Amino acid sequence: MHMSLGEIRENISALVVDDNQDILALFTELLALKNFKVVGKAQSGKEAVELYNNLRPDITFLDVVMQDGDGVYALEKIRESNPDAIVIMVTSDLAPTTATRLEQLHASAIVYKPFDINDIVQVVKELLSEAKISQTKFFN
Repeated sequence: MHMSLGEIRENISALVVDDNQDILALFTELLALKNFKVVGKAQSGKEAVELYNNLRPDITFLDVVMQDGDGVYALEKIRESNPDAIVIMVTSDLAPTTATRLEQLHASAIVYKPFDINDIVQVVKELLSEAKISQTKFFN
């Protein structure tokens, strides 16, 4: 699957999770501009898990620090229901313990805020072009 930069196959379904409404809205808008189909939005880990199980999106973008079930909780639950889910963690938490925990739960990638939408597209392309994701990728 070869694609030029900035172009992604149409209609990759995405679930976007962030407790900050402004970031959620902006991220959703940016993804839509890049041909993603945002099928769901959530503002907590619990909501994220529920939506994931209902929607089964191709990709989930998950904020780490949230109230009512954080991103680590959500990642753990999503992994239980689908070990191969593509889950990209988006965080401003640079603590090594957080990174280690996300790696243990096999986060597909970790993107640090503030991110560039083109970097996100690049990350997604790399993840989609690999049949099996074996280790966590870090992007910042």
